[in-house]
Amino acid sequence: MRRLITLICSISAFFFLVCSNASAAEEPSREQVLEKRMDYYIKYSSITLPWYYLAAIDQYERNIQQVRNDIPTREGAVAIQFSDDYWTGLLNPIKDDTNLISITFFEGNGADGNKDGFANRNNDDDVMLTMSAYLSEFGSSEKDFKKALKEYYQRDQAVDQIIIIAKIYKKFETTNLDKHAFPLDIHHNYSYKSTWGDSRGWGGRRIHEGTDLFASYGVPVKSTAYGIVETMGWNDFGGWRIGIRDIHNTYHYFAHLSSYQKGIKVGDILEPGAIIGYVGSSGYGKEGTAGKFPPHLHYGMYKFNGRIEWAYDPFPSLKRWEQEERKS
Repeated sequence: MRRLITLICSISAFFFLVCSNASAAEEPSREQVLEKRMDYYIKYSSITLPWYYLAAIDQYERNIQQVRNDIPTREGAVAIQFSDDYWTGLLNPIKDDTNLISITFFEGNGADGNKDGFANRNNDDDVMLTMSAYLSEFGSSEKDFKKALKEYYQRDQAVDQIIIIAKIYKKFETTNLDKHAFPLDIHHNYSYKSTWGDSRGWGGRRIHEGTDLFASYGVPVKSTAYGIVETMGWNDFGGWRIGIRDIHNTYHYFAHLSSYQKGIKVGDILEPGAIIGYVGSSGYGKEGTAGKFPPHLHYGMYKFNGRIEWAYDPFPSLKRWEQEERKS
């Protein structure tokens, strides 16, 4: 009896391991996921509709779904999704309609991308063809693309974010841009701790929206992500500062610099690790004010969710990027 029980347990353990390994093998890698998405972008692109426009919209939709509870997360390779009224038609009583005849009758926009005779919002081909057809109605220039985005999203900030993502994808010719960098050269002496939410008094009572990284004057400051230089110049609070917007709807804020890297300007597209300036103690006064506090880099992160932008604690990200750089 004991041998039988042992045999049954062994067989059960064997099948458990086989099933676990099979499940792990079926899980696609990050590279495979990105490759599959790129296949869709290329398939539904054209001479007048470049792939990076479709990719930028898809990434923007993915970004806001990750931080909004009122928007469902779409299952599938692509994240683009449409409202009932847009897909099936405003007056269509069947909100999940997939019939092309009735969708057309009620002036819906759902299309049949995989040629199965239905316009199904759960099908990636149908979704991609619908978005491709919508964008193609406006023309082929960037101005036309912006007009299409403004009419669809009704928000200038959404348009700006998607344009930024498209420019970054175009520059690097890939969507595999998840790499980040620690903002200071790890070979220099520096220190930092979590200062999120600490009180600040200059300019009125407020909380600290970021992390202070203390280092000597002139230590190089690096871009932490693939992104576009969105803001440069003087700020009474942050002194000489620079802001970089990335493909994840995140704004990276670097403040209290002593100077900028020579030649850097608004609109430049950067990669992680690119030097953007140098540690200083500028700020807390009119342009040129410096020395009111020890030299350090103030680093902040802000997320745009399609409606508003808010600050969040960058400390966990800094620790992770620092550890990754030290390992490499």
